[in-house]
Amino acid sequence: MKKLLKNATVYINNKFEKCDVEITDDKISNISPELSTGEFDIIYDFNNLYLLPGLIDVHTHLREPGFEYKETIETGSMAGAKGGYTSICAMPNLKPTPDCLENLKVELEAIKNKAKIKVYPYGTITKGENGEEVANLEEMKDYVIAYSDDGKGVQSKEMMKKAMEKANELGKKIVAHCEDNSLLNGGYIHDGQYAKEHGHKGICSESEWKPIARDIELSRQTGCQYHVCHISTKESVEIIKKAKSEGVKVTCETGPHYLVLNDMDLQEHGRFKMNPPIRSKEDQEALIKGLQDGTIDMIITDHAPHSEEEKSKGLEGSSMGVVGLEVAFPVLYTNLVKKNIISLEKLVQLMNTNPRKIFGIGTEIKVGEKADLTVYDLNDEYDIDSSTFVSKGKATPFDGMHVYGKCKMTICNGEIVYKDEI
Repeated sequence: MKKLLKNATVYINNKFEKCDVEITDDKISNISPELSTGEFDIIYDFNNLYLLPGLIDVHTHLREPGFEYKETIETGSMAGAKGGYTSICAMPNLKPTPDCLENLKVELEAIKNKAKIKVYPYGTITKGENGEEVANLEEMKDYVIAYSDDGKGVQSKEMMKKAMEKANELGKKIVAHCEDNSLLNGGYIHDGQYAKEHGHKGICSESEWKPIARDIELSRQTGCQYHVCHISTKESVEIIKKAKSEGVKVTCETGPHYLVLNDMDLQEHGRFKMNPPIRSKEDQEALIKGLQDGTIDMIITDHAPHSEEEKSKGLEGSSMGVVGLEVAFPVLYTNLVKKNIISLEKLVQLMNTNPRKIFGIGTEIKVGEKADLTVYDLNDEYDIDSSTFVSKGKATPFDGMHVYGKCKMTICNGEIVYKDEI
């Protein structure tokens, strides 16, 4: 099967240029600035559209097995395809917990049978994510992207050190949700101005940055590749920046909601509740600076679907977590690129190049590579409407936001996995 994608503005070698891309079966077979000639089964004219390498998200929750009422591998991966993602990593807070090969096989089977795009599972750091015993890291190593107890911080320094030593021996990353439970004090939103004005219990910034500082020291001692999940505080940015300058093997990510919103944008609704919480304007500005100077390596969604009932109990009573796969790129393009905070090239680096290089998944637009591509119309403007999401989760803080950029097509392994109906 031969496809021709012609006249697109294509992201090649860290810049955009107008050219044609030929796909033969599952691979890119030719890239040409001239109009291609020859026999093609399908020809698409993408004039005025942007052809990007498939987006990569190393932090999503697909909820299967165990919590299919919230999301399934099929609906979650379809949401990814609709947002332009071709490679996503699935977090392990599941049932059974993927803490050994036997439990992991349940998830691997579901991925094989139902995933619409490439899905890479995590194994847990500790058994049952309970922080008391290191999981069977060795027997899972060939089947998982890395190890994480996401949703829970590993509270014991000794336990984390043990896990890092083992992961380093296996050549795998530790990907950490950093949260010190002893500092939470029943908080559920950022301990800032909004919490004080509205009588809410706050989560202090120290509960995040303190474990990051601890783990960076352990990474330094063990040599383990250490990746920090969803950073949200200014202190976290500074600690990671310093560690990088000292040669520690540390990388990190943040999410769209921490970059685009701060705690004074909160509303009394569950769609504004996630962990870590949306923090102060000062934190938001520090995260943006961290993007600009390269401290923050990538932007993830932390796509975390829940049922409507679980998200309907306001800020205090709702479950932690919001969805993002279908809207991350347009939200970031509108709020960061169009406002000249970062370039479009930089956004592609944060959503493809850096996660690709650091995690070793996904592809670039290059002859011989797998054809994992997404097509965006950057002039298409609309209001985000969560009722149109293919994800089972509808809770997003961006509902109603006016954005630019709509995914028109997603191609994974040379196959069209999503096409905009309009």
